Amino acid sequence: MSPEYYRRGRNWHTAIGILFVVSAAIALVRQIGIWGIEFVADFTVNAELNSEKVSLGMIVFGATMIWWGLRKVEPTP
Repeated sequence: MSPEYYRRGRNWHTAIGILFVVSAAIALVRQIGIWGIEFVADFTVNAELNSEKVSLGMIVFGATMIWWGLRKVEPTP
């Protein structure tokens, strides 16, 4: 493999980020399907720690991991 060729996005950071985003999205869609958007929105903004806030944190963490995996790495000389 050439040192100039960089397999951008094919690493474990991107894979873990996608896994976290998909898992959180499934949980949020399930909650919205069961309870409705207004009920889930009320739980998202209250003071208690609940699954909706954990899902939002998972989406943020997953997006950070995807960004970290897709950033351009400068080759070392």
